[in-house]
Amino acid sequence: MKSIQERIQIIKMLLLDVDGVMTDGGIILGPGSMELKRFHVRDGMGVSLARAAGLLVGILTSRDSEVVRRRAKELGIEEVQQGVSYKEGAYEDILKKYGFRDEEVAYIGDDIQDIPVLKRAGLSCCVADGAEEAKQVSHYVTLKNGGTGAVREVVDMLLKGLGKKEEAVTSLLTPEKKGANR
Repeated sequence: MKSIQERIQIIKMLLLDVDGVMTDGGIILGPGSMELKRFHVRDGMGVSLARAAGLLVGILTSRDSEVVRRRAKELGIEEVQQGVSYKEGAYEDILKKYGFRDEEVAYIGDDIQDIPVLKRAGLSCCVADGAEEAKQVSHYVTLKNGGTGAVREVVDMLLKGLGKKEEAVTSLLTPEKKGANR
């Protein structure tokens, strides 16, 4: 059985669920089609750090939301799969599109619809307040709850394990980068 450190060594992509991972799982529905979600800025900085370190970052979520499209654009996330009820099929499409193997993907999920991808990903992570079933099939369970820095926690672990943390931070602090999106 591979250690987490061994798994990290070959990661090329970080794939994220949204509700319950990038957010605390709460959804505020207003009049008409208005939908609000709360994102944590340190998770956003984590995405920026991951990208600065050369990792591809993507979103794979069951819901379809304009708010997610906006957040993905702010963070420079180009691979966004929304409204996906069968996540494993969309995950396979992502692997084919980029030529990745399961071992090269880190996935963060929180609930039972994530289990097929959690079982396949090279490094599967579940947030601390995720469903027990998702935790049981994950290689790592975060200390932080979804929407409160769990994504950043995983990114920090990945970049430290890849030896790219300092490089990513320096990259974001370089004046030419014009600051990082959070």
